[in-house]
Amino acid sequence: MAASMDLEYPFTGRWLTQNSPDNRVPSHGTTLFATSYAIDFVPVTDAGRTAPITFAALLRPEPPGNFPGFGRPLLAPIGGVVLAAHDTMPDHAAYRGLPSIGYALTQQRRARAGWTALAGNHVLIKSRGGVVALCHLQQDSIEVRPGQHVTTGQLLGRCGNSGNSTEPHVHIQAIDIHDVHAAKEVPLTFRSALPRNGEIIEIPG
Repeated sequence: MAASMDLEYPFTGRWLTQNSPDNRVPSHGTTLFATSYAIDFVPVTDAGRTAPITFAALLRPEPPGNFPGFGRPLLAPIGGVVLAAHDTMPDHAAYRGLPSIGYALTQQRRARAGWTALAGNHVLIKSRGGVVALCHLQQDSIEVRPGQHVTTGQLLGRCGNSGNSTEPHVHIQAIDIHDVHAAKEVPLTFRSALPRNGEIIEIPG
């Protein structure tokens, strides 16, 4: 088993790096479900923004379609075999401002329901060195099926807001075995580097 996995970025365009292990491990503040080295990427506009902050957005949930990154294509970051492809969960509202506080209080309930409740729609790819998970995909957007061989850069699905997600983004983690509940985390890099927290990654399309 490799000590780490090196991936290609699973997207084109501009994306903001959040919750990178660059500045803390565990990156998401928990070791639950082998997320110690997980990274989140949030799609942003050319101006580096997700969606305009309005007074209404601070007071109530927003449709995920308000965010320009909702529905952006997500690509295979590595070649391998698809172990799981789940895309039946609905995309829920996005939560910023005051609504995010109430949403945070429901996180323990989702964690008790298991990894799928947190991951939402997702794809698992087994490759040399471990298994890569891409999470929070858009409902009914996944283009691959279990058992299928995929190549790096192949379309997997689209950026959504399913599972434990406050706004459309993609969560990526690497684990050593298929069973997420028993897996150990595997460190990952992208193009042999670890994206810095708060860094905007721009990949030409």
